[in-house]
Amino acid sequence: MARRCELTCKGVMTGNNVSHAKNRTRRRFLPNLQQASMMSETLGKTISLRVSASAIRTVEKNGGIDAFLLKAKDDNLGRDARAAKKAIKAAQASA
Repeated sequence: MARRCELTCKGVMTGNNVSHAKNRTRRRFLPNLQQASMMSETLGKTISLRVSASAIRTVEKNGGIDAFLLKAKDDNLGRDARAAKKAIKAAQASA
């Protein structure tokens, strides 16, 4: 499973560990991924996604998962998030 946020596409970054003697060794910075279930008001059910902690805060700031997904570009979303966005758009169109 890829270490990538499904909402923001935040992934692994690389850098250096720098010792006191200025020796540099490569390291990886992993995103803080959490398995989160978010309630979709339009669909009336929960959506379970693997997202970063910062994405959870951003979703809450934007007014919920429905508002966040409708505002987000499809290129920045993972497969499951894109499917949820499509279902939300279809539910809103039929209502």
